[in-house]
Amino acid sequence: MSADASPESTLPGTAAETSPDNPWPLQLLSRKLKAHIERAPAAWIEGQVIELNRRGGNAFLTLRDVDAEISLPASVWSTVLDRQPVPLERGSRVVALVKADFWVKTGRLNMSVKDIRPVGLGDLLARIERLRQALAAEGLFADSRKRKLPLLPHRIGLITGRDSDAKKDVLRNAALRWPAVEFDVREVAVQGNTAVAQIIAALTSLDADPHVDVIVLARGGGALEDLLPFSNEDLVRAVAAASTPVVSAIGHEADRPILDDVADLRASTPTDAAKRIVPDVSEELGVVRQAREHLRRSVGRMVDRETDRLHSLRSRPVLASPDSMVATRADDVARLQQRAHSAVSTALVRSLDQVRHLRAQVRALSPQKTLDRGYAVVQVVGADHAGHTVVSSPGQAPEGTELAIRVAEGRFRAVSSGHGEIAEP
Repeated sequence: MSADASPESTLPGTAAETSPDNPWPLQLLSRKLKAHIERAPAAWIEGQVIELNRRGGNAFLTLRDVDAEISLPASVWSTVLDRQPVPLERGSRVVALVKADFWVKTGRLNMSVKDIRPVGLGDLLARIERLRQALAAEGLFADSRKRKLPLLPHRIGLITGRDSDAKKDVLRNAALRWPAVEFDVREVAVQGNTAVAQIIAALTSLDADPHVDVIVLARGGGALEDLLPFSNEDLVRAVAAASTPVVSAIGHEADRPILDDVADLRASTPTDAAKRIVPDVSEELGVVRQAREHLRRSVGRMVDRETDRLHSLRSRPVLASPDSMVATRADDVARLQQRAHSAVSTALVRSLDQVRHLRAQVRALSPQKTLDRGYAVVQVVGADHAGHTVVSSPGQAPEGTELAIRVAEGRFRAVSSGHGEIAEP
C-alpha cells in the first residue's frame, strides 16, 4: 500500500459518512467525482449552435435546445470539425455525441464533443414523418376524434405571432364576414426555441375559458425550420387533448406540419381559416330571406287549401240549409210520437178488456155468487166459539148440535134436530 493510500483507510467510505470531525480531503472528492462521471456513457443530443470559437487545435461551442431556453457549453477538437462536409456556422442544427469530463485540478465539468453532424432538411423531414406515423398509429388523427366547429362561434381564441400579418388577415376577414365576431388574441413566438412552450400555454389558457368556442393557430407560412414547432410532439398532444375545437392555419402547402393532421379543421391560410370559422352575414341574410319566402308561400298554400275546404263544407246541403235537417227530424219525431200514442192507446184498450174479462171470471167464481143463487154454508160452532167446522155430511151435526149458517145476505144460528131437518133455536 502506498503512502498516499494509507491515510485514506481511516477516512469515511462514503460521502454520507463524512462529518465535521472526519471530512474528506478535497482531492478525494475530486477523484471520486471524476471516477463517477467517467462511468457515464456518451450520449447523442440535438441542439442549435449559437456560439462557435476556434482556438488552435480546440474549438468551443454552445448548443441550445431547439424547444427550450436551455444551453450547454462544450469543447470539440478542431479535427472533428474539419471532418464536416459543410463548415458549421452559428444557427446550424446539429446532433452531437457528448461525453462529460471532470478536471480534477480545477474542479470544472466539461462536455467534450466526440462527434458532431449537421441535421439536414432530409433528416428533419424523415424525423417528422416517423413521428407522424407513430401518432397516426395511436389514433390521434382519426376522423372520429375530430370535433365539429360551431355554426356561429361567439368568441374565437386566436394564437398567432406578435403583430403578424396572419393575425391581421384573420381579424380583418372574420370581421368582414361577421362584424359581431369576438376574438381573444394571444400573441406568442411562432418560431424558435420558446415557441412550443408559449403556444401550449396559450392553448391551455384558451381551452380552459368556457366562453371560447373555437381556437385558431395561425402563422403565415415560412421555411421548414421555422415551422418545426408546429410538428413538435408536445404541441401535437396538447392539441389532441384540448376539449375546444382547434383550427390549424399555418399557410404552408409544400410540407404540412403535423399540427394539420391532429387539428379538428385544417385551413390552407389564415384568410381561409377566417372564412371557415364564421359564416358570411350577407349569405346568411340571403338564406333567411329565402326561408321567409318559402315559409310565406307554404303558409299561403295552406290557407288557400283550407279556404277551399271550408267552401266545400259550406256548400254541402247540411250546412247550406241546416233547418231542413231539423225539420226532417221533427217530422220523424212527430210520426214516432203518434205511433207511440196509438200503440199505447191500443195496449190500454186491450188491457181494459182483459181486466173486465178477468173481473167477470173472478166474480163468477166468487163464493158470494154461489150464496146469491140460494146456497148456504153450514158450520158447527166450536167450543167457546173458538172456531167453526164446515158441515159436509149429516153425521157431523147430530141432534142438538149448534150450527152457524151463512146465506147470501148474512148469517144466523140454528140447532140440528138429528133427522136431517133444521129446527129453530
